[in-house]
Amino acid sequence: MKLTFCKNALAALALVAAGASAWAQAYPTKPITWIVPFAAGGPTDALARSIAERVAREVGQPIVIDNSPGAGGTVGAAKAARAAPDGYTMLVGHMGYMGAAPALYKKLNYDPVKDFAPVFRFPDTPLVLMVRKEHPAKDIKALVDFGKANPDKLFISNAGMGSSSHLIAALFATSAGMKVSLVPYKGAGPALIDVIGGQVDGMFDQTNTALPQITESKVRPLAVTSKVRLPQLKDVPTLAETVLPNFEASTWYGIYAPKGTPKEVLDKVQAAYLKVMTDKAFTDKMASQAIQMLPTDQYTGAALGKHTEAEVARWKVVAAKTSISLD
Repeated sequence: MKLTFCKNALAALALVAAGASAWAQAYPTKPITWIVPFAAGGPTDALARSIAERVAREVGQPIVIDNSPGAGGTVGAAKAARAAPDGYTMLVGHMGYMGAAPALYKKLNYDPVKDFAPVFRFPDTPLVLMVRKEHPAKDIKALVDFGKANPDKLFISNAGMGSSSHLIAALFATSAGMKVSLVPYKGAGPALIDVIGGQVDGMFDQTNTALPQITESKVRPLAVTSKVRLPQLKDVPTLAETVLPNFEASTWYGIYAPKGTPKEVLDKVQAAYLKVMTDKAFTDKMASQAIQMLPTDQYTGAALGKHTEAEVARWKVVAAKTSISLD
């Protein structure tokens, strides 16, 4: 009797496993949603849409962008963490809400490491520190000197609390020994519009959205956050070579699925992305926006998982030194 029961149970488990495997092989059979926790039109949204369009071609189903902004991206991240782990809802993760948030918020409704399965990592995007066209500071040293001499009178806009433009500006100010006024907006677009309009002094923006404004001379670039100068801005110095030795920062991104999403599904989406990243025309287009390509092994889900853990630990140290808090 017991032996028969065990055989029946094992048979049932085998059928379930076979069914799950067949389902994973057929995936995807309907559109996939990528949650972008920022407003449409910003650098995160722009990069996500570009990559989503190419990955969709490889997986054979549309990828729909769901803009779910709020609380520095944590609203959208929490929404993704609670989604069904079936491969049809994924998160476009970013250094703010998937790296820094645990150090910035006393209460967070998700854990970037425990509640997600990393799928793949995007290339990184450095930032440009820009000021309004008529700003009196003609170089980065003059801007820092002004900030030191006039506490809280240097107004730096950002895409929202917890965004990379906020975090990097706070890190820059602390590293330079300044007290600046960080002005949050609902997205990078409105923040940049007020720089152009002269309502604020400047902002850190990512290269993929900053370059058109710089090319059209709507703003004046003073420095870049990358380790070396960017080919597209060869006359713009790095922060490291001017006022802050060893300063380097870029926005990193990745795709995450809710924990429990079948491995076969994760592997299929990762494989589609890795194939996309062999398309030289596509990667050259990103590189033309000063987006920084990574070694191939850094694009994998496993590498993204390790990077996420390291970033969560790093930002806890940074937050302690800079006293950044969003609660």
